[in-house]
Amino acid sequence: MIAFMVMIAFMAKAQNVSSSNPLFEQTSEVAGKIIQYGQDISAIDDFYAPYNVNEHAEYQYKLHVLNSPEQRKRLLEINGDYLHQLGEMDFASMSIYGKVDYILLKKRIHYEIGLLKKEDEQYNQVAKFISFSDRIYALEKKRRRGDFVEGEKVAGELVSILQQLKKDSVVYSRLPGIDLPLAKKMQEALLGLRARLKDFYGFYYAYDPSFTWWVPQPYQKLDNALKKYSDLAVDKGKLSTTQKADSSGIKGVPIGKEELTRQLQSEMIPYTPEELIKLANKEFAWCDKEMLKASQEMGFGNDWKKVMEKVKNSYVPVGHQPELIVKLYNDAISFIKARDLITIPPLAEETWGMVMMSPERQLVNPFFTGGKEISISYPTNTMGAQDKLMSMRGNNPYFSRGTVQHELIPGHNLQYFMNSRYKAYRQNFTTPFAVEGWPLYWELLLYDKGFAKTPEERVGMLFWRMHRCARIIFSLNYHLGNWTPQQCIDFLVDRVGHEKANAEGEVRRSFEGGYSPLYQVAYLLGGLQLMELKKEMVDSGKMTYKQFHDAVMKENLIPIEMVRATLTNQPLTRDFTTGWKFYDFNK
Repeated sequence: MIAFMVMIAFMAKAQNVSSSNPLFEQTSEVAGKIIQYGQDISAIDDFYAPYNVNEHAEYQYKLHVLNSPEQRKRLLEINGDYLHQLGEMDFASMSIYGKVDYILLKKRIHYEIGLLKKEDEQYNQVAKFISFSDRIYALEKKRRRGDFVEGEKVAGELVSILQQLKKDSVVYSRLPGIDLPLAKKMQEALLGLRARLKDFYGFYYAYDPSFTWWVPQPYQKLDNALKKYSDLAVDKGKLSTTQKADSSGIKGVPIGKEELTRQLQSEMIPYTPEELIKLANKEFAWCDKEMLKASQEMGFGNDWKKVMEKVKNSYVPVGHQPELIVKLYNDAISFIKARDLITIPPLAEETWGMVMMSPERQLVNPFFTGGKEISISYPTNTMGAQDKLMSMRGNNPYFSRGTVQHELIPGHNLQYFMNSRYKAYRQNFTTPFAVEGWPLYWELLLYDKGFAKTPEERVGMLFWRMHRCARIIFSLNYHLGNWTPQQCIDFLVDRVGHEKANAEGEVRRSFEGGYSPLYQVAYLLGGLQLMELKKEMVDSGKMTYKQFHDAVMKENLIPIEMVRATLTNQPLTRDFTTGWKFYDFNK
């Protein structure tokens, strides 16, 4: 690997390498360092994590549980070492690809260090309620290299740990409450300890006669107590005081302005939350004008909600949704190919899949999703009559027309196809502003190019554009502490035209679905970033649409500001910080 990197650097200096060099479709002067970093972090994570033993398989896997204090210490050391290594690299002599990779790796390391320090801070706040934890970690450490243990002594240690756990749990149970983030961290720690103890026990049980004689009963009691305590830990959690009480039943944790701003900077979005809400309202106003035009063309005057009712009631007969999806996909692909907008590999067209979405998933995702396959959201036999109707109405042909290509080609499916083939080492730099921004960009571009030929088709595409504006508005207002989940639901119903159940699912997904606080914001913002970059590169005549789109795909899912730096060969410094103002508030 080192020799390969030296060869690249030599070629760059000797030949004044340009962006046309095929080597830079796959690598850079920093690619080897990125791969090594990722593998070193994985090695630490794997070594210090407990096994999830499969008795019927040769290869075994590790469980991802909360880092132990020892594991966090090692991860901080590894990250610090790589920062030092980056500091010793000759940044000035690198190609634009190497400079971008350098900046991305440095940004990633600082981000990881920040997460580890925050985790350590939270862990230390609850450590007094799990004062026995170091004793379990000590047992686990013996197991890693198969140290001999005396069964009778282990049994006595487990009994003693159980006694300490009971004391800690009594103290914890008497608390009036604890903020939900800390309660969840407490639960994570306990579940991690339980998994580590199970791994320790499973290694010796049945193989060591003394261990097998003495340990099972005290182990089982301690395992049950850890499970019970982990349930108590999260039950004791109260909502953060920044979330206002409401009737939705949706529980999340608003992160506040300071953390929102930090995360936006980390994602290379140089705007404040308030500026982004202003941006979304401006985009929403444009959608309103377009929606009224369509409404008037359809004979409904300014009553766009009647237009929505007509469009929603266009749903296909039961059982015909999959064939509708295929038709809409073919419509989009034919439109794109006719205009030669992007290279579509034949194998990508051949190999995308299709599945039906379970009713459980539809509770948090009422619309179809995509990637390697498209997952179709539509009624099942177990759903109530009203829920069935709302699902059919919410996934009608006009709403679906604007988003099938979002999920398949050239959206998520093509992303996954290309990203596994070009600069795959950049996978740890993936950002939702690229993941969701790219397919959203195609919705914006296709609308501008007249893909929606009838007013009904425009309404369907505008619904989703309004939806993405609304996501920015309701999610940022929620995390700023301005709105409750119920206000977010009402906003989606009244302002966008969602079915009530679909709006509830959308808000639940946003705040309870495991997404980052900025994920829902990323769709439209990422799309607008790419539209601005398209204006800079294509509208100016510097690139064709196909050249532009192919080039963006081959840079993988990195922050779009870094894609822009690559395409424009932007002068960069090793201490680069985000600064690209991609939105014109005065237009």
